[in-house]
Amino acid sequence: MEDVPLLIEFVAPSSIVRERDRISELPIVGNGPPGTFVHVPQGLRVSLPSDQIVCADDAGGRARIGFGGMAFVGVENGQLVFVRVRELLPEDRLSPARSHRMTLDPRWVESVSARGREVWRAGSP
Repeated sequence: MEDVPLLIEFVAPSSIVRERDRISELPIVGNGPPGTFVHVPQGLRVSLPSDQIVCADDAGGRARIGFGGMAFVGVENGQLVFVRVRELLPEDRLSPARSHRMTLDPRWVESVSARGREVWRAGSP
């Protein structure tokens, strides 16, 4: 999993939830279907761009999600910011309403790595 373009390791305890039976005319609408979420310690269900996920696991009590066409761009207004840099699916399989930017509260994330190199860690400046 370390060789994926972008790997986000969420804090423990966290787990992955997939909505497999969300009905839609498009294969991808917004961040689903199937909708992919991470449950984080604050009791929140955080939506993720499912069409960008290339690998995911929550072994060991923490969610780790690999994204194929997203990049970490830094921290803005106290939020971790990620943007789409390329699509993984053909345009006709994507929703025009899909998000091109993902923001995450740093309290939910333990670390962010790009191609195996750590680029952000909780508690770092």
